[in-house]
Amino acid sequence: MAPWSVATENAKPGTADWQIHDAATDHEIEAYADHTSVVTGHPVTLYVSTSSTGYVVRAYRMGWYAGDEAREVWVSPPQHGVHQLPARVDPMNHTVTAPWQPSMQVPTDGWPPGDYLLRLDADSGKQWFVPLTVRAVHPPDHAVVIVNAVTTWQAYNAWGGYSLYHGRSGLSGYADRARIVSFDRPYAEGAGSGDFLGNELPALALAEKLGLPLAYATSIDLDRDPTLLDGAAAVLSLGHDEYWSSAMRASVTAARDRGTNVAFLGANAIYRHIRFGDGPLGPDRLIIDYKSASEDPLDGVDDKQVTVNWRAPPLDDPETSLTGVTYQCNPVDDPLVVADASSWLFAGTGARDGEQLPGLVGSEYDRVDLSRPQTPRPIEVLFHSPVQCRGQSDAQESAYYTTGSGAGVFDSGTSSWVCALDDICTQGRGDKRAQVVIRVVTANLLRAFAAGPAGEQHPAVDNVSRVQGPSAG
Repeated sequence: MAPWSVATENAKPGTADWQIHDAATDHEIEAYADHTSVVTGHPVTLYVSTSSTGYVVRAYRMGWYAGDEAREVWVSPPQHGVHQLPARVDPMNHTVTAPWQPSMQVPTDGWPPGDYLLRLDADSGKQWFVPLTVRAVHPPDHAVVIVNAVTTWQAYNAWGGYSLYHGRSGLSGYADRARIVSFDRPYAEGAGSGDFLGNELPALALAEKLGLPLAYATSIDLDRDPTLLDGAAAVLSLGHDEYWSSAMRASVTAARDRGTNVAFLGANAIYRHIRFGDGPLGPDRLIIDYKSASEDPLDGVDDKQVTVNWRAPPLDDPETSLTGVTYQCNPVDDPLVVADASSWLFAGTGARDGEQLPGLVGSEYDRVDLSRPQTPRPIEVLFHSPVQCRGQSDAQESAYYTTGSGAGVFDSGTSSWVCALDDICTQGRGDKRAQVVIRVVTANLLRAFAAGPAGEQHPAVDNVSRVQGPSAG
């Protein structure tokens, strides 16, 4: 039997009808899994609550498939529906869990590695997703590792009334937020899919369309397995990857220093520092983020694990040393402006300096900040876009730097990059040019990053002084 590859997988017939047509909105059906990722062949337990008499589960592997973006790989027998207990809220940290009994097991025998959506179809017609990442037993050598940012998905998950941002009161808002959130509950967003559909699927589909050697993981895997990136050609952070543990950052930094390329396709990466806790269903089911040193019981006890923003004390370790850029502000909605069309990344785009791509800066953005001594050099600014945020004039920047190991590191500097690949965030603007440029630049980036240390063929040309002006240093 020939070895599995993305190209042979995506040559199979796709499934056009994989989307949700009638999303559950009032707990008609919802579910979560006991793992965010498994190795092929490891079963997954689903916890399902529904007011319907029964349901069926369909598993879709997400990819390219000549544009269908999914292939159905498994269908369950009909399942009996059970309406389970309401959400349980810990009064101390506002941690929400769904205290449900297990409903069924999903076998993954023979499933190829990849990103999956399990679609639950209730007898009533209501539908719900459960995301799952399936890892290879032996990932391909020199793969591009796609990391699903499940820590960030869960941070924003408001199922049961609490996320790491908001609580049920609606009045105290941030003060009423959860300090610890659990994976033992459905995702309220994306009909259960979390942040996958808009901020991750378009990049995954493009990488699979290119036929690159790929491996698949979640941010929990990145924290748990220090060997995950050994031998990887590149690691790909997707559209919104804000919440990072110490082990996650150490793993990617070490890989970069061995020559592994790193791409951040969204703004605001590595902004919040987290640690994990164990839950009833296993290890790393809790994300701990007090967002305040004074609230965190580890303050003064183990300062390296205190959950504040990475740039805040006692950490004082801004994201800049790895991403090359610094998170600035939110929200904005402005054109992305080409700053250096001579870069290899613009090959085949026909781009010119000063060209504007409407709607591609926002809602969050980064820029190169040379006042931070952690900024790597040489660093090449690709887009430099004037913005107004909260009454202040500023600029967004996308950047690329290279290291002594040969690794190349790219940061898009905008949270609209991935959604632009599939025209999600540019619809209605009447201009397909933005999508064309972003798709070609991203394809150039992924092909070069899959080929090995990008800095050897494409060393960064430091242009910050020219782009930002002589005062930039």
